[in-house]
Amino acid sequence: MAKWDNMLSMLWMLRSGKKLTAAQIADSLETSVRTVYRYIDALCASGVPVVAESGHDGGIRILDSFKETPLFFSSVELKALVDAFKFAQGAGYPYTEELESALKKVENGLQEEQRRDLSRQASGLDVISPARPPSVVPLLRELEQAAKDGRTVRIVYHKANAEQESEREIDPYGLAYDRNEWYVVAFCHRAQAVRTFRVDRILRLELTEAQFEQPEQFSASAYFRDQSEQGREAEGPLTDIRIEGEPGTLNEVCGHWHLRHYVAERTDREVRLLLDVPTMNKYLPTYLLTFGTAIRVLEPLELKRQIQEAASGIAGHYENDPD
Repeated sequence: MAKWDNMLSMLWMLRSGKKLTAAQIADSLETSVRTVYRYIDALCASGVPVVAESGHDGGIRILDSFKETPLFFSSVELKALVDAFKFAQGAGYPYTEELESALKKVENGLQEEQRRDLSRQASGLDVISPARPPSVVPLLRELEQAAKDGRTVRIVYHKANAEQESEREIDPYGLAYDRNEWYVVAFCHRAQAVRTFRVDRILRLELTEAQFEQPEQFSASAYFRDQSEQGREAEGPLTDIRIEGEPGTLNEVCGHWHLRHYVAERTDREVRLLLDVPTMNKYLPTYLLTFGTAIRVLEPLELKRQIQEAASGIAGHYENDPD
């Protein structure tokens, strides 16, 4: 067990109120008595009032005045905190400044050895942030607050491939980060239905005086899953689809906005999907054909046959073209 984990375990043992000998603590932590006394020195340096009493009824204990537990993190835990901040920053998380401030407070409470270890470990991972308009962060904050307060907002939205922007009023239910983009799931007053809006396409936003009640236990991620489920062609039993390929290529297949919800099993070289046959027949032959020889369908045979027919049809289309 790492030093800081051992120290925290020792602190929890002592906080039980019992007097323990160094030998008892060493036996519990599976370490030496000498190491236990080093831990005691480190705890005292952190402000923990550890007392070692000699004699027949002696032992190691913590004074009753002690209330707070200092922060002890393993090196991997500290690295995970810093890396999580990097991912949040890369995703455009709207509270990265507050998260960074919290992380600084954690770092300020570390021992010098921990700080050095953190500096060594946290330099090996970077997250490349996609370019986003600077307006996205304040928009995310406003939309989240509007969702929390139940306030209708008026937005000017520029839909993809649309010649002109449109103005509409929406009731924001929640935010979701999907495929490197932020979305707000909201009830659109113009469409009279729940819709998703990419936040970076919102040109302007203003609060209105109107109030709304959010659906009970609403989940933006569940809404995205439901939308994908509605894209199925039929209800009923699902069929096993097994695809073999290189890890990077399978990542693309598993990351598809629709197929990712039907991934049942994944290894480095194979993925298993569970999908209904009508949806498979309608979408998969054409989609999987775009990967060429980078993947191979192992089953079902019907899907393999459809891909073969599609490939033969393309080859036949160009067969008589002049060189």
